[in-house]
Amino acid sequence: MYADAMEKGVVFNVQKYSVHDGPGIRTIVFLKGCPLRCRWCSNPESQRNAPDIAWNDTSCIGCLSCVHTCPQKALSLSPRGILKDHERCVGCLSCVRACPAEAMFLYGGERRVKDILDDVEKDSLFYARSGGGITLSGGEPLFQPQFALALLREAKERHIHRAMESCAFCPEETFLEAAGLLNYLLVDVKCPDEERHRLFTGQSNKRILSNIRAAHQAFPALPIHVRTPVIPGVNDTEEDIAAIASFAREAGAQAYELLPYHKMGESKYRFLGKDYPMGDAALDEAKFKRLQALAAGIMPASPNLSD
Repeated sequence: MYADAMEKGVVFNVQKYSVHDGPGIRTIVFLKGCPLRCRWCSNPESQRNAPDIAWNDTSCIGCLSCVHTCPQKALSLSPRGILKDHERCVGCLSCVRACPAEAMFLYGGERRVKDILDDVEKDSLFYARSGGGITLSGGEPLFQPQFALALLREAKERHIHRAMESCAFCPEETFLEAAGLLNYLLVDVKCPDEERHRLFTGQSNKRILSNIRAAHQAFPALPIHVRTPVIPGVNDTEEDIAAIASFAREAGAQAYELLPYHKMGESKYRFLGKDYPMGDAALDEAKFKRLQALAAGIMPASPNLSD
């Protein structure tokens, strides 16, 4: 499939040797772009489907080469450090090239399907021994539908095991086309209440829930692994977790897993010149364990799923 191999998309990371994003040892390809704006997002650099220029204040040596080089005068020095005028910035990357300390850097770049999968196949021995393969993640992989589907088709052509992490917010036709190319699907259900889901993510959950049901109905043999990030003040109640676990079971999922809230992405907001939306929120560990036990009583927490 020459056309699929030559398809291009925007990727912000390729992570090898992962064991948490599908069966076996996997290579995760992170695609940029997402239709949701979850307040707790740990990958804010994934939200736009275009490269983002970032600034690391701890690496900056204060030479102001970036400010003086920018032809659009989009950068300025303030008490908070280097500020970027997003309306003026045209993404020419002059500031990135001019920075001697690499404090100005880029999240994301354009890559071809062929180049990504050639890199993925270098670890084929690990996949064969562990049952691993490639996992598409993001962002939301299907926010770049043509690129994501080309990746999955070409990976199938090369007999690479295919998984995807998705928020399931996309047209049903696109979701089902992707599901038909997958060996394993990991999907988030963040909040059972539509209005609270809209408040905290910017979108309704109706399409998400219906897409998960539709995927199981169309491909009943596809292992579906539902996950919920447990977020303080958003979905950390027994009622919420019980409702999502019950939905997962009724929708045909084979696993349901809770993920603890963390702040590992906080520094990325600073690099992008954004405020961290969650403030000082913290997850109570004892409460999380109670919610895990509740979920396990409705659906197994970590079953051994295989293709």
